Amino acid sequence: MAWVTKSTDEQYTPEPPPREYTKKEKAANWWHYHKMIVAVVAIIIVLIAWIAHDMLSQVNPDLQVAYVGPASMPTDTVEALQEALTPYCTDRNGDGEVIVQVKQFNVSYDSENDNTDPYMQMAGLTQLSAELADGSDLYIYLLADPSGFQEQTMALRYLDGTLPPDGEAGDWQKMVYRWTDCPVLTGLDLGTCSTYVDDAGNELPNQELMTPVYVAFRGNWNEEIPEAYTADEAIWNTLTAGAVSTVAEE
Repeated sequence: MAWVTKSTDEQYTPEPPPREYTKKEKAANWWHYHKMIVAVVAIIIVLIAWIAHDMLSQVNPDLQVAYVGPASMPTDTVEALQEALTPYCTDRNGDGEVIVQVKQFNVSYDSENDNTDPYMQMAGLTQLSAELADGSDLYIYLLADPSGFQEQTMALRYLDGTLPPDGEAGDWQKMVYRWTDCPVLTGLDLGTCSTYVDDAGNELPNQELMTPVYVAFRGNWNEEIPEAYTADEAIWNTLTAGAVSTVAEE
């Protein structure tokens, strides 16, 4: 067996000490291995913040009114309506304040309307379908096209409170009042709208913008009548008190 021995004259070069990285190099190295984790954590934080903001800023209205039309009403008009309708409602949810919310649904029932935005139409129909589902507390409707609305949704009742035959749209003309048919509604102080002005530069009255609108109340096909339905019905009766429908006479 052969033995290998070291020579006493053999010299060995020691390994160099590990290089000290600069702070910038250390940060770059850490980021290289942790950037995905940081990105995921950032996304989670943003989602939590968004959910928290949505929950804290969510409005819990005492009365909801829906406007359904091909275009949104001006902000001035919506705010004026909400303020003018507030005295007709009470603090039904017990949160210490009375809030009326006008929700808008951009839906056109005119198939020949080339100006309809298909994405807005789809979003409006989806939102409206959700509000018409069981469990929704949205019963008073302001309609730009009551005929199309009733034909598509079959959601309205007659003015005397009765319901059309199940599965039938019924006669929409006997289910609505014109805004101008209702003395209470036409007597609301709605102010003016800064979005629209006449030739002289004067802001148009919001009441003028409400002239083509129809008012209707949603029917109840459930065996039990929700408490909110009864409360909204009382408000509906107040708002339409003294109204004489001119629609059915046409």
